[in-house]
Amino acid sequence: MTGLLGPAEIRELAARLGVMPTKSLGQNFVHDPNTVRRIVRAADLSPDDVVVEVGPGLGSLTLGLLPACAHVYAIEIDPVLAGRLALTAEERAPEHADRLTIMNRDALKLRPEDVGEPSALVANLPYNVAVPVVLHLLAILPSLRHGLVMVQKEVADRLTAAPGSRVYGVPSVKLAWYASARAAGRVPPSVFWPVPNVDSGLVAFAGRQPPAGADRRETFAVIDYAFAQRRKTLRAALAGWAGSAGAAAEILVRAGVDPQARGESLTIEQFAAIAAARLEEAA
Repeated sequence: MTGLLGPAEIRELAARLGVMPTKSLGQNFVHDPNTVRRIVRAADLSPDDVVVEVGPGLGSLTLGLLPACAHVYAIEIDPVLAGRLALTAEERAPEHADRLTIMNRDALKLRPEDVGEPSALVANLPYNVAVPVVLHLLAILPSLRHGLVMVQKEVADRLTAAPGSRVYGVPSVKLAWYASARAAGRVPPSVFWPVPNVDSGLVAFAGRQPPAGADRRETFAVIDYAFAQRRKTLRAALAGWAGSAGAAAEILVRAGVDPQARGESLTIEQFAAIAAARLEEAA
């Protein structure tokens, strides 16, 4: 894997473009080639994978991805960075530059027709939008079979938490609707420019089928209510969703869930069962 960007190249390229990383866009550029190699290895890409990369920035990870897959769709919100990325690929990976498609847009506004049917998501995600971006892409791109994202360590812990964990919550359960996720390692602040004040974590995921016969919109509504007041029992937390605490208790019993349980103890299958029990009642 040649042509990767190191610290000197990152700073030189940024200076040439007049780019100063902005906190509002969550820009922290990876400048360590070994970290890029580690991410690409951990992503376990095959030569026919079509990858979506969000926030390619100056192209550190993009250059690592291009030789490892069939095509990369790079989604970059910053017009200056998006405008330069093709030239960086041509200069540093000329034999693979034709595998790159660059889109200057907000990943949260990406549409399925923009990227076809990609098979993998691999990205160093801006900390401030990591969870919404992952959930949005999994929702609109059912072809995504697997992926690896680098996010703030705290976010990584939440995305990979199991029921009963202190940090298990809305991101954990909603990601489980689409995929099984696992922690894939810690990344120190020193590999970024500018240096963030937190560690990062790698999250690997593999796509899965949602619970059979489940309705995503209704299930996600249950999840939101359950964790909005996570100290409360489900009987109380779901009262607003069901119409009353009593109605919530009846739905929970029909779903096979203890009304005195709390949301942090439930699996995605149990949340889906609660949603299904209410829909059956309304039918």
